[in-house]
Amino acid sequence: MSKPCHLRELDLSENNDLDDSGMKLLCHFLESPHCRVEILRLNDCSLSEISCASLASALKSNSSHLRELWLSINKLQDSGVRLLCDFLGSPHCRLEILRLSWCSLSEIGCASLATALKSNPSHLKELDLRGNMLQDSDVKLLCDLKESPNCSLEILSWTGWS
Repeated sequence: MSKPCHLRELDLSENNDLDDSGMKLLCHFLESPHCRVEILRLNDCSLSEISCASLASALKSNSSHLRELWLSINKLQDSGVRLLCDFLGSPHCRLEILRLSWCSLSEIGCASLATALKSNPSHLKELDLRGNMLQDSDVKLLCDLKESPNCSLEILSWTGWS
């Protein structure tokens, strides 16, 4: 962490040993000014809303390089996504792709995402919300945002919940 790091992509997916305590350690690396990670994949890592707090804090302190964040198949829930929205709404956020499929989100998380993206609409191009507990009406806020001329969102993926 004291020397520049040339790592651009970090994939720790399907690493159930990472969990919340491991995430705190990873966040120390992500907070480093020498971190240049552009793609971070943490799919299916047993992360929870506690991990979201650590991750949001780390990304807000050093977010200029991260372009893709994959968090699918984690139990982030609405409360975890709300914590991530602090980062998403930040002018320092440069995320282009955010994957949150199968993260136990409901209309509350969807509304938080819409609010964050309204405050910082210029970069996110792809948002994946498949497999969450969303009704079509819940996603309408994001669909409306997608139609806004200030929004770069090109791909919005979700599946309706029966």
